[in-house]
Amino acid sequence: MPLSWKARRRWSIFILVVAVPLYIVVVVNVLALFDRPPFWLELLIYIVLGIVWALPLKAVFKGVGQMPPEEERDDQAER
Repeated sequence: MPLSWKARRRWSIFILVVAVPLYIVVVVNVLALFDRPPFWLELLIYIVLGIVWALPLKAVFKGVGQMPPEEERDDQAER
């Protein structure tokens, strides 16, 4: 069951405001448990983990920045 545009918009705000900062804190704390790798390897790890979170959430963010679909705009105009 696909999410509506409004639901995707709400989930994307939640993800960007709550989940991503929490993900950053978890990643930094988990990596702090190990000995510090060389700078280039540490940078590569952060770049990869910075991209990995977005891949499964791509469907949530798709089209959120655009105008709502026609049927939702018509529904909102009637209220």
